[in-house]
Amino acid sequence: MNLKLKIVVGLVLVLAFHCSYAQQDPQYTDYMFNTLTVNSAYAGSRGHLTATGLHRTQWVGLDGAPKTQSFSVESPVGKNVGLGVVLVNDRLGPSDEFYIDANFSYTLNLNNDSRLSFGIKGGGRMLSLDFTKGNFQEPEGVFENINNKFLPTVGAGVYWHSDNSYVGLSVPNFLTDEHYDGVQNAIAAERLHYFLIAGKVFDLSPRVQFKPAFLGKFVVGAPIIVDLSANFMFDDVLRLGVAYRWDDSVSGLIGLQLGPKLMVGYAYDATTTRLQNFNSGSHEIMLRFELRSREKQLKSPRFF
Repeated sequence: MNLKLKIVVGLVLVLAFHCSYAQQDPQYTDYMFNTLTVNSAYAGSRGHLTATGLHRTQWVGLDGAPKTQSFSVESPVGKNVGLGVVLVNDRLGPSDEFYIDANFSYTLNLNNDSRLSFGIKGGGRMLSLDFTKGNFQEPEGVFENINNKFLPTVGAGVYWHSDNSYVGLSVPNFLTDEHYDGVQNAIAAERLHYFLIAGKVFDLSPRVQFKPAFLGKFVVGAPIIVDLSANFMFDDVLRLGVAYRWDDSVSGLIGLQLGPKLMVGYAYDATTTRLQNFNSGSHEIMLRFELRSREKQLKSPRFF
């Protein structure tokens, strides 16, 4: 790559990081199946133990582009209580950030068809910086106060759900700690994030279900990020869908229910910004394992 092209790529990366990472948290195309990473009140809402793993490689072909792995386990532990644990590893340029959070939820039965869950979470994150990776330069002494430092997190959420629809609002972290800013290659203060999620399942026929879903990310002083998706489920086995991240990307999604306990999903994002000239898209792979009772295995798989 010649010098002129390197400069162009660098400028485009700065713009892309500014638009996509001004809100500082990892993003997921399969957010509608990875809800515990967004809202602690979701813990235990599926009614049985569920484990979800996800790997995301963003902007393939660009050095230092984001790579994210997440793993969550959640289950009801009583009549109205749910517990869950979330692990996330997020890499961006020279930074490697590891999250661990414990989630607790309490659910109120509003009537026979709907429930209201309240959730809290606590944990922390560890940030490490390695400037031997890629072409980043370390400003002398700037990152000494945050490198290899444990930063606590405290968050909360509320989640209303019925058998075919849901709405949730959450704040993943009330604490404003310092973190690595990949745009400025500097320390930045974390700001409060607000996540709004919603979705509804429509029975189009005995064999076909349709689920539109929404995720909004709101941060004071940063652009609003909106994700819209539409998924179709055929015979409770095959899922096909499309998604759009506002002013960022369009996506195709596919999922297969490989028996009553295991689902596998894949998503591909095609960038719609100027960055599309310098990468071959983003890939996301998801696995979900459910330990359901024999009675629940006879029912249709939950679409959220």
